Amino acid sequence: MKKNTQSNSLKKTSVFLVLLFGLIFSVQSQNKSEFWQHVAFGGSVGLSFGDGFFGGTIAPSAIYRFNPQFAMGLGANYTYNEEKNFYRSSIIGGSLIGLYNPIPQLQLSAEFEQLNVNRNYNSSTPFLDENYWYPALFMGVGYNAGPVAMGIRFDVLYDRDKSIYANSWAPFVRVYF
Repeated sequence: MKKNTQSNSLKKTSVFLVLLFGLIFSVQSQNKSEFWQHVAFGGSVGLSFGDGFFGGTIAPSAIYRFNPQFAMGLGANYTYNEEKNFYRSSIIGGSLIGLYNPIPQLQLSAEFEQLNVNRNYNSSTPFLDENYWYPALFMGVGYNAGPVAMGIRFDVLYDRDKSIYANSWAPFVRVYF
C-alpha cells in the first residue's frame, strides 16, 4: 500500500507539473518577447563537510513574475551525501514555488518539494538500503533585497524519520536574475 500511495503522489505531481509547463508555454507562445521579460533564473549551491562527512547540493530554478508582488516557478534539486564507512545517498527531485511580496522588502513563500531519496548503507552496518519518495511543504518568510532574499522556512509535512533535513526549520537564501 505504501508503494501505491507513493506512486499516486508521484503521478499527481507529474500531472500538475505537465499542466503548469503547458500553461507557461501557452503564455509564451502568445507573446514570446514579453514572456521572457518576466522570467528570472536562479537557484542555490551548497557544500557541507566535516569529520568523514561530505554533502553537496545543486538546485537551479526559474520563476515567472506575474507582477511586482507575485511570482511562481519550478526548480530541480540534486544532492549527494556520503559519510565514511556508513552510507552514501543520492537525492533528486523537483519543486514548485510561489512567492508573494506584500511590500518590496518582505517575501512570503510556499514551496512544495518532491524528492526521491536513495540511501546505500555500508555492508558493515545493520541498516537496509532505502529508496523512497519524500514530500516537503515549506512556508517561509524572508527579507527581500533586490535579486536576493534571505529568511527562514518551515516544513509543515516534516517527518523526522524520513526527511533529508535535520529539522523542520531551515534558513534559505534565494537569488534570481
